Amino acid sequence: MKLVRLLANLGYGSRKQVAAMFREGLVTDAAGEVLYADDKVEHAGVRFEGEPLDPPQGMLLMLNKPTGYTCSRKDVGRLVYDLLPPRFALRNPVLSTVGRLDRDTSGLLLFTDDGQLLHRIISPKAAVAKVYEATLAEDLRGDEAAAFAAGTLMLEGETEPLEPATLEVLGPRHARLMLTEGRYHQARRMFAAVGNHVVTLERIALGGLALDGLPSGEWRLLTAEDTARIFG
Repeated sequence: MKLVRLLANLGYGSRKQVAAMFREGLVTDAAGEVLYADDKVEHAGVRFEGEPLDPPQGMLLMLNKPTGYTCSRKDVGRLVYDLLPPRFALRNPVLSTVGRLDRDTSGLLLFTDDGQLLHRIISPKAAVAKVYEATLAEDLRGDEAAAFAAGTLMLEGETEPLEPATLEVLGPRHARLMLTEGRYHQARRMFAAVGNHVVTLERIALGGLALDGLPSGEWRLLTAEDTARIFG
C-alpha cells in the first residue's frame, strides 16, 4: 500500500492533506530520515511527527467510559468518540463500538475496526460474560440471586425468558451481576423486574478482560494477549 493511502486510511488526513505532510517533512522513518510518498517502508518503520503510526486495521482499544457520554457518532451532546484522538474517527475501515453502554452507564467499552472480531465478541454463541457493579435504590430482599439464576425471569415486553445470570451481593444496596446476553438495558430491567431500581451501573469486565485501574475517560490499545482474555 502506498504511504499516502496508508496514512489517509489511518485518519491522519485526506490524501491531499497527507501528500502535503510528506512535502513538509512530517513523515520519516525510525531513524528520522524524511520519507517520500512513493517510498516503500513497512508500517512499523514509519513515523509521523516522530511518533509511531497508529496500529493498522485490526485495532482494538478499551475505553473507561464516563457517564454522560453516548455510544454514537451522530447524536447531539457528548459522544464517546470525543474521548479518542480525532483521527480515530476518520479511519478506514471505520472504528466502531463493540456493543453499547447507555448514557448513564460507565465502564469498560471496546472499539475496533475489525468487523469479524466485533461480531465474534458480541455473538450470542460466544457467550462472553459481561460483569457489572450496580448500586440500587432499595435494599436487596435476598431472593434476587435465585431469580436471576433460574433462567425463567421475563423482562417486560419480551416473550423469551433470560438466560441464567449470576448475582453476587456486595452490600445491602450494592451488587455484582454477570450476564452472558446483551439485551436492551438488560441489567437495569432485570433489577426492575424484581422491584428495584438501579442508581449507578458500571461495567467492570468483559470475559476475562478487566479495566485494571484504567482511569475514567482514558483509553488504551489492547494487545493480542488482552484480546485472548475476552474469550477466556
